[in-house]
Amino acid sequence: MKTNTKPIIIILILFAAFGSFTFYACNRNLTTITPAVKPLTEAVYASGFVVSDQEYQVFAQTEGVLVEKLVQEGEPVSQNKALFVLESQQQNARYQFAREAYNMAAANYRNNSPVLKEALSALQAARTKLAYDSTNFARYQHLYQNKATSKAELERYKLAYDNSQSEYQAYRSRYAKLKNQLYLELQNTQSNLSVARDESARYTVKSQIKGTLLKMLKEPGELVKRGEAIAVVGRLDQFYLRLKVDELDIQRVKSGQEILVKIDAYPKQIFKAKVTKIYPTVDTRDQSLRVDAQLTDTLPGYYSGLALEANIIINQKAKTLVIPRTLLLPGDSVAVNQDGDARKVKVTKGVETLSEVEIIAGLNPNSQLLTE
Repeated sequence: MKTNTKPIIIILILFAAFGSFTFYACNRNLTTITPAVKPLTEAVYASGFVVSDQEYQVFAQTEGVLVEKLVQEGEPVSQNKALFVLESQQQNARYQFAREAYNMAAANYRNNSPVLKEALSALQAARTKLAYDSTNFARYQHLYQNKATSKAELERYKLAYDNSQSEYQAYRSRYAKLKNQLYLELQNTQSNLSVARDESARYTVKSQIKGTLLKMLKEPGELVKRGEAIAVVGRLDQFYLRLKVDELDIQRVKSGQEILVKIDAYPKQIFKAKVTKIYPTVDTRDQSLRVDAQLTDTLPGYYSGLALEANIIINQKAKTLVIPRTLLLPGDSVAVNQDGDARKVKVTKGVETLSEVEIIAGLNPNSQLLTE
């Protein structure tokens, strides 16, 4: 992108025309002009577009078929509003399986579930048997102390009590373990369902901002791949200028500089803007850098994507000595008429534009510059 060779905005206002004179010396004509005293503006050329504020491309977070368009182009959207619905049979099946697994795990974990009721019944039976054997053992201990039964009978009831106690502890442990397993299964299936739900939520594409659906890039029935742009959303109440500046000129561009803008859609008007941001990365496709600017004038109508060209004002002189650039000779000198003779005079340059040069020293408003 070498765009600094052809300006598109005339930003110089002439306050004085170059004077033209003809001298006759050494048997030949000497056509001359005098330097002009006038304002002079130095600018950097840029091209770009009018862009809606917060404009961004809406990308698909997953792959699927676009089955429903919930908003039309040009319609306003709120933040988090659903824009499109994608569909995938595989994802639907995964979500359905995850939901059914969670429902089953939740049902099994309830206190009145068949699984827990069966384990609880076994535990209660073991508790009843333990109570029965405990009573018998205590009774036979009392009988043995009163010498009303034999030691063998006592030991038989003690063994029954010990076995019942072991069985009860085993059923109790088994019930607690089963409940823990069912709880873990519930947590796992709930996590899987949450993941499946989040994945399914990605099939409903939402707006990140409050704005307007500017453009559709996909239509219902089309397959959308993960990471593919579906639409463009932005704000139509605020706009900025996105400019491209040649890498050779970027060092002269500063934040806050005034810009004169010509928009193709409004060819008879010049708008003003200011530089707001300079991006540090070079676009290797055209060796340019991005510069953002804020309009200070109001546009007749706001449309995102309007093409424009601009001059970024680098330097301005309210009143200075100026000569045509074509009269400047190599070595920063000019040819002048002195008493009818052509002579070269060394000059000191100042601001330069594509057509004119500021002369700081070496000439005065009455100097006679040779044009041939």
